[in-house]
Amino acid sequence: MTEDEPRIVVGVDGSPGSRAALRWALRYAEQSSGRVIALIACGYPALIDVVLPMSEGDVAAEARRELRKAVEETAASLGAKVPVEQTVVRDHAARALLDEAQEADLLVVGSRGRGGFAGVLLGSVGQHCVLHAPCPVVIVRHADG
Repeated sequence: MTEDEPRIVVGVDGSPGSRAALRWALRYAEQSSGRVIALIACGYPALIDVVLPMSEGDVAAEARRELRKAVEETAASLGAKVPVEQTVVRDHAARALLDEAQEADLLVVGSRGRGGFAGVLLGSVGQHCVLHAPCPVVIVRHADG
């Protein structure tokens, strides 16, 4: 990899919207000879101890498994040969994506992730990224169906 390769950061949470964003990022990286950094954030949801008691290590391990699964399945479905750096961050999604995007040429996120309300076109993470990112942001809408 060289410094001239576009650096494409994509948010992944396992949702259909994030899978669509990952597909878009992989296709774009192939066309632009870019490199992809797939990031999953695993900040604690407010009620995780009540709903699903897990240690911090368990939460990070589950996030790592989810990210690896999403990247492997998505790349295989496209036949993509783009190398993907997989990053697990212990933080809230918007903050983690914005931090990673500091050195990026492009930030790609799905229109809605796991916390989306039905009918909402842009989730809170995507909206925050659009308003505060230091680079261009692509919001990829997942076709429900």
